[in-house]
Formats: sequence, C-alpha cells, structure tokens
Amino acid sequence: MASLSFIVGIFGNIISILVFTSPISTFWRVVKKRSTENYKGVPYITTLLSTSLWSFYGILKPGGFLVLTVNAAGAVMQFIYVTLFLIYAPKDKKIKLMKLVAIINVGFFGAVIAVTLLAIHGNMRLTVVGILCAGLTVGMYASPLAVMRTVIKTKSVEYMPFFLSFFLFLNAGVWSTYAVLVKDFYIGVPNGIGFILGSAQLILYLIYKNKSTASKSEESTEEAEEDRSAHLVKGDVEMSSYEVEDENRLKNRTIAKGRSLPNPSVNRQHSLQKIMKTLSMSPYELHSHEEDEYDIGR
Repeated sequence: MASLSFIVGIFGNIISILVFTSPISTFWRVVKKRSTENYKGVPYITTLLSTSLWSFYGILKPGGFLVLTVNAAGAVMQFIYVTLFLIYAPKDKKIKLMKLVAIINVGFFGAVIAVTLLAIHGNMRLTVVGILCAGLTVGMYASPLAVMRTVIKTKSVEYMPFFLSFFLFLNAGVWSTYAVLVKDFYIGVPNGIGFILGSAQLILYLIYKNKSTASKSEESTEEAEEDRSAHLVKGDVEMSSYEVEDENRLKNRTIAKGRSLPNPSVNRQHSLQKIMKTLSMSPYELHSHEEDEYDIGR
C-alpha cells in the first residue's frame, strides 16, 4: 500500500507541476510587452499563500515528503509569477498588490507559522494548518464556478479552456486517490470537491461544445450573407453610377459632335442661292441674266 501511494503521489506531483506551469505563456507575454494589460494578480497571490501553507503542512505531517515537494515547487513558481506581475504592473495597481502581498503572503503566513509553532502543540498543529489548507484549496477549486455559470448562460465553452479544466480534474482525482491511500482527511476533502467540480466542467464542455461550434458556423454564415448583400448593393450602386456616367458621356459626345460640325461658308450659301435662283428663272430671264453677267464680267 505504501509503494502504491508513493507511485500515485509521484504521478500527482507531475500533474500538479503541469498545472503550476500553465501561466508561463501568460507571463511570457507580460514580459514581452512589459505590461500586465488586463490580467489580475490576485489569483497568483492567493495560490502563493496556498502552496506555502501546503508546504508547511508537508513539513509538519509525518511522511508528507510528496506533499512538501510538489507544493514547494508550486510556491517557487507562484513567487516568480507574483514578482513579475509587480515589476510590470502599473504604478497604482502595483502599490495595491504590494500591500496585498505584505498582508497575505508575509503577515498572514508568518502569523500562522508563529502561532502554530509557539502557541499550539502536538497533533493540534497539523489540524489547524490542515483546515486552513483545505479551505484555501476548496476556494481554488470553486473559483471556476463563475466560468461554469457563464458557459450555461452563453451556451458556449469559449471562456472555459478544455486542457486547464481537464488537468484540474485529473489533479484533483489523483490527489483524492492519494488521500484515500494515506488516510489524510485534509487532502481528501478539498480534492474530492475539486474532482466533482472538474467532472461538472468536463460534462458542460461535452454538452456545449457542439452548440458553440454550431453557433460559430451560424455567425460565419450570417457574416457571409451580410458581406454578399453588401457586395450586391455596392455592385448595384456602381452599375447605376456607370449607367449615369455612360449616359452623361453619350450626351456630352453628342453635344460635342454637334458643335464640331462645320458651318457652311458664305460662298457656299451664295452659290446655293444662285443655283436656286437660276432654276426658277424663265428662258428669257435666264438669257438676260447671262447677258448682264457678261456685261458685269466685261
């Protein structure tokens, strides 16, 4: 039984460290942009307190080596996250977070250690620290309840990452099994609650995954139809403008053509009048007219 619990504890260490390393991509972005943007620093501060208390619990508990190792590693990682957050946070937010770190991670944690070692004796030490650790762990596992409510309300799993939910579910399940094997009530209760909540998250994911995909496809279809309608309207407007332009161009061309026609000269008009007059004359008038022109010519 001891060897089985050790193997389960090793497996739990590996999964927990994977969960602790999940914010690395977030803080890589923070360091790259030199800004914390809209990220919240409180979850890392409370997780630092939780891992620190669990490390202290692992020191107090006989045979609590695996509890100590995983939570000590988690405390180091959370300390790095909190430090980076304080470096790149805006000045007003930085001051508030520094006060919170001083109160929670220094004041409260130091007070717990001092009271436990100086005022409490025997097995009562493990009980007090165990209750505090269990309460913080239940709060950590209960924090996704708001996300679950959002999923039910929006019928979308967009804001509930699958792998994070899956690893939290797996982590709680492994540590619940470890708690049963070593008969540790303080580890078993919060992780049992976390296992139930993690199962609920995965069930919600399975229920609303297809609905989220369908809603996205409907939105993309609506956007495509709107784009098509916009293109059709734009095409109609352009065709209308082209027709108006063609009509105006035709009118202008006609006017220009009319203006470009050559005007009949005075000589041509005179010759035409002369021909018409000649055709209208009688033979006598024509003969006398020719004589007059002959005289004029002479």
